[in-house]
Amino acid sequence: QERLVESGGGTVQAGDSLRLSCTASRRTTSNNGMGWFRRAPGKEREFVAAINWDGATKRYSDSVSGRFTISREKGKSSVYLQMNSLKPEDTAVYYCAAALRAMATTGADGYRYWGQGTQVTVSA
Repeated sequence: QERLVESGGGTVQAGDSLRLSCTASRRTTSNNGMGWFRRAPGKEREFVAAINWDGATKRYSDSVSGRFTISREKGKSSVYLQMNSLKPEDTAVYYCAAALRAMATTGADGYRYWGQGTQVTVSA
């Protein structure tokens, strides 16, 4: 069983930046796509960003495109989410996930392992 651990969440003001990190306990996910999802209070979980196994392909939701950057080191099981120009509507619990396959996947059903989440709160 792969275990994913997120870190880097916190409380910031609108316009600030945060960098989330996700590390897998084993290297079984080094050849899998990785992704970030979030769940805001009272809302469904939504896709944020995804990256394929070697970092060459990245996909973003429309709401974060141009502000967030997902990255990883090829061959490693860690993934990062650089979040710039944060807005109050970015407030959510952010989850890291490891995909079933090597591609950058936007659907939650394409993911096999999930972290416990890290809280991001953006005040106006």
